[in-house]
Amino acid sequence: MYKLLLVAALCLAAIAGHAQPVPVYNLDFEQLDHNGRPAGWGFGTVRDQNGTNSDTTKAYQADSVTKYSGRYSLLIDWTQGYRPWTPVVYRVNQVFKGKHIKLTGYVKTEHVAGTGAWLWMRLDGEANENLGFDNMMNRPVKGTTDWKEYSIDLSYDPDKVKAIYFGGLIVGSGKVWLDNLKLTIDGKDIAIAQPYTATRSSYAADNDTAFTQASGITATPLNDNKIKALNNLGMLWGFLKYYHAGVAAGGYNMDAELCRVLPKVLNAKDLAAANHEMEVWVDDFGRPPVCRSCCDCDLDDTKKMKLLPDFGCLFANDNLPATLTAKLDYIRLNRLNEKRQYYVAPNAGTGNPVFLHERGYAKSSYPDAGIRLLALYRYWNMVQYFFPDKHLIGEDWNKVLAEFVPLFWNAADTLQYQRACLKLISRIHDTHANIWGGGNQLENLKGRLILPVEATFIDNKLVVTDYYSNSPLVQETIKKGDVIERIDNVPVDELVHKYLEVTPASNYETQLRDQPATYGFLLRSNKADATLTIRRGNDKIEVPAQRIELENVKRKNTGDKGYTILPGNIGYLYPANLTDDDIGDIKSLFRHTKGVIIDMRCYPSTFMPFTYGRWLKGRPSRFVKFTAPDMSYPGCFRYEKGARNGGLNLRHFKGKTVIIVNATTQSQAEYTTMALSTVPGATVIGSTTAGADGDVSAIMLPGGIRTMFSGLGILYPDGTETQRKGVKIDKVVKPTLQGIKDGKDELMDEAEKIIKG
Repeated sequence: MYKLLLVAALCLAAIAGHAQPVPVYNLDFEQLDHNGRPAGWGFGTVRDQNGTNSDTTKAYQADSVTKYSGRYSLLIDWTQGYRPWTPVVYRVNQVFKGKHIKLTGYVKTEHVAGTGAWLWMRLDGEANENLGFDNMMNRPVKGTTDWKEYSIDLSYDPDKVKAIYFGGLIVGSGKVWLDNLKLTIDGKDIAIAQPYTATRSSYAADNDTAFTQASGITATPLNDNKIKALNNLGMLWGFLKYYHAGVAAGGYNMDAELCRVLPKVLNAKDLAAANHEMEVWVDDFGRPPVCRSCCDCDLDDTKKMKLLPDFGCLFANDNLPATLTAKLDYIRLNRLNEKRQYYVAPNAGTGNPVFLHERGYAKSSYPDAGIRLLALYRYWNMVQYFFPDKHLIGEDWNKVLAEFVPLFWNAADTLQYQRACLKLISRIHDTHANIWGGGNQLENLKGRLILPVEATFIDNKLVVTDYYSNSPLVQETIKKGDVIERIDNVPVDELVHKYLEVTPASNYETQLRDQPATYGFLLRSNKADATLTIRRGNDKIEVPAQRIELENVKRKNTGDKGYTILPGNIGYLYPANLTDDDIGDIKSLFRHTKGVIIDMRCYPSTFMPFTYGRWLKGRPSRFVKFTAPDMSYPGCFRYEKGARNGGLNLRHFKGKTVIIVNATTQSQAEYTTMALSTVPGATVIGSTTAGADGDVSAIMLPGGIRTMFSGLGILYPDGTETQRKGVKIDKVVKPTLQGIKDGKDELMDEAEKIIKG
C-alpha cells in the first residue's frame, strides 16, 4: 500500500500546485472562488487504479445545506462508484516554530464504500522528501456517519519541513463532507503561530543563491566537437556531484557550478581547450582528504554485488587528459563514505534513493538553454548512478547523453522542451517513469477530446471493447468487437509506431495498453469530428465519430466488495475493492470453496503479500529478493535480504489458487502476484504484466516537471528479473476477438476451468 500512498501523495502535491493563495487560511471553507468552490483549495485531475485520468472537479462543491458550522462545508460527491484517489488538498508553505503539528476537522459521510474516507496530512522536505504522513488508513470512515471530529498528529521539525499538505480523501464511492478544519502548532492555531526563520544553513550549497531563476545562457550553434565537450561535461558534472567528498557533503551548489563553467566550455576554441577548462574547474573543488574507510574490496563478490559503477567515457582512453583522469580516479577512491549525502539519501525503511536539494525552476515552463541542459544532465546522472534497472534498458545509456544534448539545447519552446523530457524518460523503459506533473503542453498536444469508445489491442489489432459515451448513436454505429484500422485516414499501425517514443513503459505490451488509454496519444485530439475505418467481420466500413470532452469520460462501477462466491463454489477476489478488514470474513466465507481466483488485473487497495500469504500457505517460503543502491559508492547496487511470507498454519486454505494477470498488473499488483504465486500448486495465468516494481523515487526537473522511476530492483529468489519482463506466468491466456464479440471474459473462464479441473 505504501507505493499507492506515495504516488497519491505526489498527485496531491501536483494538484496543490494549482491552488490559488488567499489572504487568510480558508480551513472552514467560508471563502469561495469564482467557480463557487472553496478558495485556496486544490481540486484537479487524478488517476484511478487503471491509470486513467479523470477530471474530477465537478465532484467538489461548497454545500450550504449540510454543514457543521458557518455558511458552507466542503462536499466530495463521489457516487459514480469509480475508484480513483479523490483528494482535496490545501498547501501551507509557511514554516512555524514548534515541535508538533495537529490537524483536526469534522467529517460526515453518506454511503461511503470501498477503502473509505479520511483526513490526511503530509509534511514535505527538500525534493518532496516525506517527513511525516498520516491518512487515517488504519481508521477510515465508512458507511453513513454523522458529524464527528477526527485528528492527525505528527512530529514537526521546522529546520526540515518546507511545506504542509492536508485535506480530505475518498478511495471508493459515496459522499463525504468536511468542515471546520484546524491546523495547530504546539497547540497554537497557524493564524497566530510564530513563523520560523532558519538560521543560515550549515551547507555552503544552500547559501549559494546564484542562478536560482535562470542561467542567462542562450542557445548557440553546436558542432560535433561542442557536442562531445558537452557530453563530457555532463558526465563530469554528475561524477563530481555524487563522488567528490566536498560536493557530496553539501559544499557546492552544483546547479550554480554548472552555470559558471558552461560558458567557458562553450567558448573554448577546440576540444583540448574545453578539456583544460574542465580540469581547471575540477581543481576549483579542491583535493578531498584521504578516505581511510573507502574500499573496493568486495566489488568482485557476485553474491553481494549486482551492478558495478559505470562512469561513462570519463576514464576512456584518449578522451580526457591523463592528468584529469588521474584526479578523477583519486576523487573516486576518496569519496564521501556515508549513506546520506547532500544530494541523495536512502529512503527510510525501503532503501530506494530520495533525491534532495533539487531546484524545480518552476516559475518558467520553458527554461533557458543552460537550465535545459541542466535538466538533461540531472536526469541522465540520476539514472546512471541510482536506477537499479539500468542494465535492462536495452541500449548503452552512455550513448544517450550525446544524442539528447542538441535536443535539449535547441528546444525552441515549452512543447519541444517537454517533449524532449518525455522522450528521454521513455528511453529507460520503466512504466513508473512518465511525466506525472508539469507537462501541460504535452496534454494540449495529445488533445482535450477523445474518441467515445474504449479500445484494447488484441493480437496487435485495436479492438473496441466498451464505450465512454452512453449515446445510442455511438453504440449503433460502432460495435464491441469492431477492429479500428484507421483513424482520420491514418493507419493505426502507423500511429502506434509514431507514438512509441513518447509512450514510456517497460515493455511493448504495456505501451499498447497505454496508447489507447485516456492518458495516451492514440485516441485523443483537439478535433471533434473523426472518421474511423473499421473492420467488422469480412466488411470494411467507414463510420463518423464525435470525440467527447475528457472530463466527460466515466468508467463503469467495479462494485463495492472485493470478494464473492462464484457459481460452482469458487471464491473470487478483486483486490482493488478489498479493505484491510475483509480478510476475516473471506477466511470464513471461502473455507469450503473449491478454490480462489485472485483477479490481479487491477491495483490492490490493501497490502496482501503477508496477510493473505498466511491464509493461503501452510508454511513460510521466500518469494522475492531486492537490489538497492549503495549511496556511499554511487553506481553500486547490492543484493538486499529478501522477504518471506506464509507461516506454520495447519488451518490454511486448502483449495486451489489461480491468479489472473495482464498488462494492467503493475507495481504492487506484480509484487503481490510474486508473493501469492508461492502458494503450493498456485497457477498464474494471463499475459505479460507491466514490468515495473520497486518503491518509486521522485525526481524534479527544471520547468516544474515531476517524474519518477523504480528505485529498487525486484527479483524472484532464483534471480529472475521482473523489470520489463513482468511476473512469471504458468499459462498464457489472452482475450480473443470472438470473445470480445461474445461478451466473454476468457481469462476468468480459464481460471474457473483450472479450479474445477
